Amino acid sequence: MLPVDWPFTPVVLWLAFGGLLALLVVRTIRRDRREYQRFKRYRTTLRRQAMMRKWLLDSALSIGALSIVLLALSWQFITPLRYQLQSWIPILPWVGWTIVIGVALVFAGLTLGGLVAARRTPEEPIMIGDIGAMLPRNRQELRLGWLLSINAGLSEELMFRLAIPAVLYGASGSAILSLVVAVLLFGALHSYQGVSGVVGTTVVGLAMMFAYVATGTILVPIVLHILVDLRSLVVLPSVLFDAHKIDGRVQRFISRTPARAASVAPAAEQEDAAAEDATAPPAP
Repeated sequence: MLPVDWPFTPVVLWLAFGGLLALLVVRTIRRDRREYQRFKRYRTTLRRQAMMRKWLLDSALSIGALSIVLLALSWQFITPLRYQLQSWIPILPWVGWTIVIGVALVFAGLTLGGLVAARRTPEEPIMIGDIGAMLPRNRQELRLGWLLSINAGLSEELMFRLAIPAVLYGASGSAILSLVVAVLLFGALHSYQGVSGVVGTTVVGLAMMFAYVATGTILVPIVLHILVDLRSLVVLPSVLFDAHKIDGRVQRFISRTPARAASVAPAAEQEDAAAEDATAPPAP
């Protein structure tokens, strides 16, 4: 940890944040958008699984590992920042827990109602942001969906609810700057999902920050984040499209729309995917 009273501590933290910001900009603007557009064109599950494994590793290294480095530099600023944020919402701890649990129950109820309603129609579910292509199409992809959800909950919450706010607070002394920048960066990281995806994830990021501040523990937003992602990457495709019943080793080709994932892709799509499948990496 950097000493709080060391005169160069703010300088080191600003440099650390600048390096992180440059990495996030390059990742978000150049790599994520390009890779997601390529992913949307894949018609074989082997290619999709290879990209999902790449995302898993990249996220663990670029977000998870970097958050640990930043936390090692700024850990001493986490508690003062949390206390200052809590002073803005002077509520008892049990009230904060009550609010968080209530929001979680409402989210669960809305999710269940949406799944029941969508199950009765052949339409694709309404989703915030361009994430339809990411929905797993078979059992093998569902396993990766589990890993991606858990990794995102851990690494992104450590980064955007703890590390970035602490670094900015130690560098600037401003709690409001730390809060606003962390929430906006979290939304901007999802720009590959389009405008609605950025807006939606920004709102989610603000809710996660409130959950952390209100309860005083980072475990709450981590668990909530994991559950939100599991809804999209595991529950939704399993309930609506029966992805858990499809063996990707047998049905290697996928449909262009997740609503048709349970059926064999049309012959034209299989022909388009033949060349792609021939060069795809082997199944694990």
